Amino acid sequence: MVANVRFVTITFSLFVLLAILPGSFSAIPRKLALVKPEPIVLKYHKGELLKGNTTVNLLWYGKFTPSQRAIVVDFLKSLSPTGRRGPPPQTVASWWSTTQKYLGSPSTIAVGKQVSLNYPLGKALNDSQIQALTSKFSHVNTVNLVLTASDVAVEDFCMNSCGTHGWTRGRKAQKYAYAWVGNAVSQCPGECAWPFHRPIVGPQTPPLVAPNGDVGIDGLVINLATVLAGAVTNPFDGGYFQGPPTAPLEAVSACTGIFGSGAYPGFPGTVLVDKTTGASYNARGANGREYLLPAMWDPKTSTCKPLA
Repeated sequence: MVANVRFVTITFSLFVLLAILPGSFSAIPRKLALVKPEPIVLKYHKGELLKGNTTVNLLWYGKFTPSQRAIVVDFLKSLSPTGRRGPPPQTVASWWSTTQKYLGSPSTIAVGKQVSLNYPLGKALNDSQIQALTSKFSHVNTVNLVLTASDVAVEDFCMNSCGTHGWTRGRKAQKYAYAWVGNAVSQCPGECAWPFHRPIVGPQTPPLVAPNGDVGIDGLVINLATVLAGAVTNPFDGGYFQGPPTAPLEAVSACTGIFGSGAYPGFPGTVLVDKTTGASYNARGANGREYLLPAMWDPKTSTCKPLA
């Protein structure tokens, strides 16, 4: 099996650490000057993107409650709703519409098959096992997605990644894209469920209230949004990215830690707050859902574009 895996790295820790470094060296007098950061430019590498109708198949590995499954499925169904000429603002669909600016045509997402597995490979998985699990689905115009429960350890989870996407070859050597994201609530919520949990480093400001009342799953949605955007805009290493192909900055991972306007290290930005629940969100979705989605790099403006 030929495979290529790209990691959604935990750059959040560095993002927060930048906020505390100046005070750490306050005893050393020095002249400070404003330095204009280099702009983020995701270069197109002339390869294939996932455009047109794309099916996301889901494999639920381990225990998920019906309400947890509904949060995730409603998010996926919100990406490309039918019967609309254009997505209204502050919606999951308007967030996803930025992917249309990558080569100028839409990536229309539909939810495909769903399979539930009760730990057939145990509660510790490696990359090869994740890839093998994704082979259970069709390989034509798909992103095959593995979601692992909170009690499942995955190789590099919480150490180097909150989720991954990559590609491999299935039957008849056909290439297909796949992704994995885990529920981090029991293992590393400060890394992979921020800003719904206090960070492991940096200012210990109160966490935001999760919009669906589930820190682990609302954090999973953030990471799912990240890897799915990467999967359609850089599925086979020849799409849009900056840096090395094995550890690239992609459509959303290039915008780590930005959820609203005015974001800075340790502060996710100004977002909407539900008056009834006090939950923070920036996008509305199917069945009255609210979600907090990360900024996506806009190829038209070469900037990270948050919804709020």
